[in-house]
This record gives sequence, C-alpha cells and structure tokens, in this order.
Amino acid sequence: MLTLQVTKRDSGGKARKERESGMVPAVFYGRKETSTSISVSERDFEKVWKEAGESSVITLSGVGDDKEALIHDVDFHPVSGLPRHVDFYIIEKGKTLEVSVPIEFEGIAPAVKELGGVLVKVLHELEVEALPKDLPHHIVVDISPLRTLESRIIVKDITLPSGVKTLASPDDVVVLVSEAEEEPEVPTEAPDLASIEVIKKGKDVEGEEDTAEESKE
Repeated sequence: MLTLQVTKRDSGGKARKERESGMVPAVFYGRKETSTSISVSERDFEKVWKEAGESSVITLSGVGDDKEALIHDVDFHPVSGLPRHVDFYIIEKGKTLEVSVPIEFEGIAPAVKELGGVLVKVLHELEVEALPKDLPHHIVVDISPLRTLESRIIVKDITLPSGVKTLASPDDVVVLVSEAEEEPEVPTEAPDLASIEVIKKGKDVEGEEDTAEESKE
C-alpha cells in the first residue's frame, strides 16, 4: 500500500503560501473522522496520484495514527494542471467500499482487425464493492472474444479479482463491435457548358478589341 506523509495545517492559513513552498493544501475526513486540515508535498502527491488514482487505498502518515484513505477529490489548476487542493476520505477498517474502478481493454478484436468493424467502448468504469485490501487499481477486459460484427461483452462476462463484486447490472454492455458505416457519395454537379462558352467568347471579343486598337496605332 502506498504511503503519503502529511502534516497538520492551520485551516486559517493562506493556501497560496503553501503552494509557493511546494506544498498542497488538503483535508481528510470520514464517517467517524473529524475533518482535519493538512498539507502534503506536491511532488509526493503527484507520484501517489499517478499510481493510485481515486480507486486505490493509500496510507496517510504523520498526523496521529496512520490512516487508510481514498483520494476523494482533487482540484487542479485549469492552466498549469497542478493540484491546488486535495480531499482524502478516511475509510473504516473492516468495512467494504463502493468505488468506481477504471476499465482497461486489452487484446485484439478479430471483428475489428479482420472484418473492419468498429470497437465501441460503452463503459469506462465499473462500480464495485470490496474490502480496502482487495480493491483493484483497474479492471482488465480482454476484447479478443469479439469475433463477429454482432459480438459484445457484458458485465457478467468479466472475471473479477477475488473478494470483488460488481454493483452494475450483469447484462450491462461493456464493449461491442458495430459495422462501419459507409460514407455516402456526394454527387458532383456537371459543369454548365453554356456559361463556360459565354465566358470564353467574352475573352475572345476582348482580345479582338485589343487587336483592333493596336492596328489603329
């Protein structure tokens, strides 16, 4: 389990000064945990965030007893993309959690490679329930069984890790293959030969006038 070192912070302090010193203002709270203002190293948090995301349990250390938590919410700067504030949710030991876990698709679908079908990813996350120690970082879905243009994978087809159960409907579609739509041919209009001829004649007349003027000179 990933560990993040935190320090207690004065809730009335200026967040801007925290950020300028390389720290990110944060808070942790829970069902049986008092809301507490903390600070965390920006560099350390980015490393943990990249690996854990919002679906993996991490340990907060440095404020009393170590606490198991989920990264509940992150406020990122719209331009720089740097974290400006983080919410951690403290979980109760021995209690199951309901979390949306990202889906990762792997393999090659024969219906796409050989038949020219289009892969349509219907779900990108799966709602699951598990004890903190059993929570997966992601759910892997193998798309190699998609062999025809009517193929699809539904929730009950997914093999979940031990101790994990899904809260989604077993018949919900996760991914499917659809037939590629042909682009309609756009009819091209035939050129107006009459207008082309008129323009051509106009140029000829203009040329004749120029020749006449030259002969006069």
